[in-house]
Amino acid sequence: MAYDLTVLEQGSQQIGISLNEEQKKQFIAFYEYLVEKNKVMNLTGITEFQEVLVKHFLDSLACVKAVDMNEVKTVMDIGTGAGFPGVPLKIAFPHLEACLLDSLKKRVNFLEETFELLKLENITAIHGRAEEFAKNKAYREKYDLCVSRAVSNLATLSEYCLPYVKVGGKFISYKSGTVKEEVEQAEKAVSILGGKIQDVVYFNLPDSEIQRSLVVIKKIKSTPGKYPRKAGTPLKEPLV
Repeated sequence: MAYDLTVLEQGSQQIGISLNEEQKKQFIAFYEYLVEKNKVMNLTGITEFQEVLVKHFLDSLACVKAVDMNEVKTVMDIGTGAGFPGVPLKIAFPHLEACLLDSLKKRVNFLEETFELLKLENITAIHGRAEEFAKNKAYREKYDLCVSRAVSNLATLSEYCLPYVKVGGKFISYKSGTVKEEVEQAEKAVSILGGKIQDVVYFNLPDSEIQRSLVVIKKIKSTPGKYPRKAGTPLKEPLV
């Protein structure tokens, strides 16, 4: 089937990413497998090709507005779901060593099959909770960049994500619309966890009125060992 990739090509170019033919084929193969598997398991509510290009692929790649991906070697994607933003970032930046974490085993299986299908190397998917893996020395403070499109308030997400980030690295939270109040409310939590809110980048998704934002948090000192707290606590009792 012939797909119109214009919006992906132009949208990528606008943010400084040039996709080669192999990468375009990988995006198409990812889309086809996502839609096929979505028939038997809940991966995404967005399945129309052009919508997936904008709302999943380009949205995932948008973190280049906030960080130079060529300077990032290792990336952790927390609550990746169907692989966003981790898989598009890995396709666009093959040099990345990527780890994608999700709490649902079925989704992790889907991701592992996807990596094989797309012939992606140096990328792994792990099944578990962010709070648990963050206590593991193999993962704690090992990543240049942690990303998350998970839907949680920023204070909670920071407790999940900042423990994975090296001092000097960054955590980027993908958000919808204006997040000024949420950012202000999370400042104390971010500080306790060793981070500093550096920037909020606002943008519209290509060919749409959809407003998105990237909250950029720099890791300035090590996260105290007691964080993250035990499973479920960061969600029920965010640090404020």
